[in-house]
Amino acid sequence: MTVIVLTNCPVGLRGFLTRWLLEISPGVFLGSPSARIREALWNEVRQYADQGRALLAYQTNNEQGYTFETHDHAWHPTDHEGLTLIRRPNPASGRPAQRTPAVPQQGWSKASKRRRFGGR
Repeated sequence: MTVIVLTNCPVGLRGFLTRWLLEISPGVFLGSPSARIREALWNEVRQYADQGRALLAYQTNNEQGYTFETHDHAWHPTDHEGLTLIRRPNPASGRPAQRTPAVPQQGWSKASKRRRFGGR
């Protein structure tokens, strides 16, 4: 089984993929081509994706039972002790996340106002 997901890619590329795969949702292609055809399709996707992103996932004979490749994604596959995991970018660009302490609002809380003025 092979899955290709396209984001922000030319319509012509989507049309090309429908020759070999079934488009089950906009930009999501599913099928069972041979390994040679899958590699040829992925090469075409990488060449014609322009500024779009692409993801290829397919079955393999490994511990996970599948593998995947990405094109122009911020998330990258990374091997970790034989397992392929996704490495996501740190939004703080390498700096540890710093939380600013919440400043309490000045004035009375709603519960305090209800107690004080007898309302519910």
